[in-house]
Order: sequence, then structure tokens, then C-alpha cells
Amino acid sequence: MSTSLMRRDGRGLLLALALWLLALAPPPVLAQAEPGDEPAQRQLREQTRQRGEFQPGEEIRQSEQVRQREQTGQREQTRQRERERAGPLNDAPMWRQARSGDEFFTTVRGPEAGVLIQDEGNTWRQMRNGPIKQYGSALLLVVLLALAVFYAVKGMIRLHAAPTGHRIQRFSMFERVVHWGTAITFVLLAVTGLAILFAKHLVAPLLGHDALGVLLVVGKNIHNYIGPVFLVFTVLMILAFARDNLWEASDRVWIRKGGGFISGEHVPSGRFNFGEKTWFWGGVAFLGLIVAGSGLVLDFPNFGQLRVTMQWANVIHATASILLIALSFGHIYLGTIGLEGAYRAMRTGYVDETWAKEHHALWYEDVKTGKPRHS
Repeated sequence: MSTSLMRRDGRGLLLALALWLLALAPPPVLAQAEPGDEPAQRQLREQTRQRGEFQPGEEIRQSEQVRQREQTGQREQTRQRERERAGPLNDAPMWRQARSGDEFFTTVRGPEAGVLIQDEGNTWRQMRNGPIKQYGSALLLVVLLALAVFYAVKGMIRLHAAPTGHRIQRFSMFERVVHWGTAITFVLLAVTGLAILFAKHLVAPLLGHDALGVLLVVGKNIHNYIGPVFLVFTVLMILAFARDNLWEASDRVWIRKGGGFISGEHVPSGRFNFGEKTWFWGGVAFLGLIVAGSGLVLDFPNFGQLRVTMQWANVIHATASILLIALSFGHIYLGTIGLEGAYRAMRTGYVDETWAKEHHALWYEDVKTGKPRHS
């Protein structure tokens, strides 16, 4: 039967051969690595990466990045809508946020480094350019005008008797060095400080802003470097003259008679009268130390001071300085053109006996007897 089949058609033989070959072929192998097959896993990941596909963790990270970009875009759109509501090309919302006082991220180290704008600075600026400048300038002008009127009416207060020619030492070399050191540094600070405060309104209209800039740069450096020197001299002056500026019974008489400036009456006093003691304790000691101390806060801002601390230090410094300058006008007036012999006393250290009797009679008696009342 098989012979007749093979003879009848050769296709049966071919079919049987094909079935036999299929039976001998190995089963198909899938490109899948076993769990412990690390090289196969790396090869699979590399193939996946080349095809542009992502592993599950990479898909999560990609989705997070997309979500962050969408949130950033939404925030920017919100800010843009706020600006459009406030007005076209209006950055008011941005500046309101900058002036909120909130601290943001910055790579700069230091207190308040992340605060872009401190809004209290505007309050400080208004106080400095308002009351301090206005009332301060008015006070200085009133004091100068009063001294000019007093000099025009009274002139220099001269000795009633002729000088004797006999001199008495009033100030030692150390006392004079300390006094002139304090006086010179104070004048430099007063001139440069007033320039920093008022030169914008006086120099700029006359000489221009370039000259003003040069003046302020030079003045600022003089002010900053002389300030600590003034503090040293102020402390030395307090130590040198404190003992002779203590309260005495004669001060009560001096107060009651107003020092004799109006009546011309001679009022006995010790080495320093009550007016000089007022200048010493109120001006040199109290205001001088306040001015020097607040100046140090401004001179060395690298000790962690906050901006509000610097602003208050500036207000205190300017206010105390103006008061000190106003008081110094009276002291400088009496020490130069207001009182005969006063400038010579501090320049040479000696005064005539007549001058000592008329202005400091009690001190003159102490010197002549050699028994100081403070001993």
C-alpha cells in the first residue's frame, strides 16, 4: 500500500520528511535572564535603554520632573495674572513680597542675609531726613544766632583790673595734650559729620554732585578712622578732669547768680565753675561717650549687628552728635573770643593772678595756700 502511495505521488514522502524535521528541532528560547544572571540583566537594561524605554523608577522620576515644571509654570502664571490685575508692566506684587521681611534662600552668610529689603529702613530714612535734619539744623542755627547776639551786646568779657604779670599754672602738659587731642578729633568729626548730614543740600547746588561725591568719600574715611581716637581722648579727659568737676557749695551760688554773665558780677568758684562742670559731665562725659559708643557700632558692622540695630545706632549717634555740637559752641565761644585769657590758659597752661582772682577766686586761694580743698 505504501509502495503504491509513494509511487502514485512523491508529495507524501516530502510531507513525512517535513514532520520529521519539526520533531527534531529544539524548542524556542525567550530572551529572558534568570534571576541570578547578572550579566544578562545588565545586557537587558542596556538594550532597553537603547530602545528609549524606561525602567519603573526612571518613569517615576520623569513624572516628578514634569509635575514640578507644571507647578512652576502655574506659579508663574499666577504671578503674571497678579501683575496684570495690578496694571501692565507693574512689578508691585514682586516688590511687596521682597519688602515683606521674609527671609529667602541665599548663599551669602550672615544675619538677615536672606532678607532682600528691610522695610523698617524706610522709617529710619524718614526719621533721619525729617526730624533729625530739620530740628537739628534749627537748633544749631539758634545757638549760633544767640551767641552772635550775646557777643554783639556784651563783647569779650575782659578783666576788671590790670594784669599783675605773675603767672599761675592752671593746666599741666598732660591735661593740655588730652584737651587738645579731644578738641581736634571732635572738630574733625563734627565737620565731617555735618557734611555727611547736610552737604547734599548745601554743596551739591553750588559745586555739583561730583564735588559732593569727593567730599563725602574723604569725609567718611576721616570720620570712620578718627572716631575711635576720639573715644580714647574722651576717656582720658574724663580721668584727668573728673576730680575737679565734682559738686561744691560754691556751685549753688553760681547757679543762683547765673554765673554773673548778665549782671557782670564776680562769682567766686573753684578750679571749674558750675557752667564748666555742666559742659564736662553733660557734654564730654555723657554725650561724648554716647556719640563714641554708637559710632563704634556703625564703624564695625561685622559683629553680627542686625539692620535695625544699625539704624537705631545711627539715630542715636546723629541726635547726640547734634546736641554735643550745640553745647560745644558755647564752650568754644568762651574759650576763644568770649572770655579774655581763656584761650591763653589752655595754650600755655598758665594764667595771670588777676585772671585767677576774677574768674576762679576759690581755686586761686587753694593755689596760694597750697591746701587744695579736694585733698
